Amino acid sequence: MSGSVGVVVPAYRADVDRLREYLRSIEGRIDPAVIRIEYDAPRPGEADRLADVATAINTVPRRRGKGAAITAGFEALDTDVLAFVDADGATPAAELTNVIDPVQSGRADLAAGSRRHPDAEVMTHQTRTRRHLGDAFAWFARRMLDADLYDYQCGAKAITAEGWDRVRDHLYEPGFAWDVELIAMAGALDLRVEEVPVQWYDRPGSTVSPVRASLELGQALLSARHRAKRLRNSRLHGAIAERRDEPTALVEEK
Repeated sequence: MSGSVGVVVPAYRADVDRLREYLRSIEGRIDPAVIRIEYDAPRPGEADRLADVATAINTVPRRRGKGAAITAGFEALDTDVLAFVDADGATPAAELTNVIDPVQSGRADLAAGSRRHPDAEVMTHQTRTRRHLGDAFAWFARRMLDADLYDYQCGAKAITAEGWDRVRDHLYEPGFAWDVELIAMAGALDLRVEEVPVQWYDRPGSTVSPVRASLELGQALLSARHRAKRLRNSRLHGAIAERRDEPTALVEEK
């Protein structure tokens, strides 16, 4: 497989100068058909400063969350490969190329960048608290989901258009837990998932509290496991679902 690539960049409280430089490097290394910024609650003038380095910018006056933003961006793309990368530039453009390659070459339906893979290079580290919480979550997720990865949360992933068509109706998490839900649904649907070790740089200034994030990720992981088991036709999880009010999938929200 080969074909066109679209890159979605979800943004909120972005460092605009860094983002401009990052998008230029993506353009230079990957030459995607589309670079689309999904910008939540931009400050005055920020979107205008990015207009010359993006194919499209969709601004929303509220904070939707990372997952909702990426979903909206993917829904707007008409390319063979759909990729996203975090706006902080933690995953260099050259590494994003490596993440896209297994999907563009036809080896995988979904490729996930990985900071925790033994062959990854972490150039600057998170705080000890974030590292330990992240390691604990990854350990737990490996035991709960069909997709056995070292890292579920690295902000660089790519999926085929066909793969997206299969998972899109099963995604509900609007925030940063969307990554693990995407991988969980892909695994449950027997998509080919490949983990790609990357060179990665921590970017200080995260808007996410590590303790709150850990609690939300834990809850999201349990929900993702439940939905994955339902897709596997588990009688138990089917019975549980019958007693619950199911939320609205992201692609159905207006």
